[in-house]
Amino acid sequence: MEHFTRVVLFTDTDGRARFREDAVALSEGSPQSMLSRLAPSGGYQLRRSPVGFRSQFHCTGAPQWVFILRGRMEIGLQDGTSRVFGPGEHFYSADTLPAGATFDPAVHGHWSRQVGTEPLETLFVRD
Repeated sequence: MEHFTRVVLFTDTDGRARFREDAVALSEGSPQSMLSRLAPSGGYQLRRSPVGFRSQFHCTGAPQWVFILRGRMEIGLQDGTSRVFGPGEHFYSADTLPAGATFDPAVHGHWSRQVGTEPLETLFVRD
């Protein structure tokens, strides 16, 4: 069966953000137009970040898909690794603060920044 690769930013058992890849089955539609099952959503937001934007370490408030519409977005983790996403790319942001934890910027979350010469435009789709 065909699948769509979903990049996931998640909170691991040690409380630190990490990346992994999951398969989303394309089990519906036709061979010319393969589809995943319809998933519910809780709304969407559009964001524009100017050239030079960079956030501090933070956790995702609620799990959501992040689609890059224009520009480039880098996501950095506590271990020093990062990934850059460009137009048409995506990730599923689910690195929420562990239950009962108090946010510690030396342990939890990720940072994001705009990369390159054009503003960053993103679409956030909540679960």
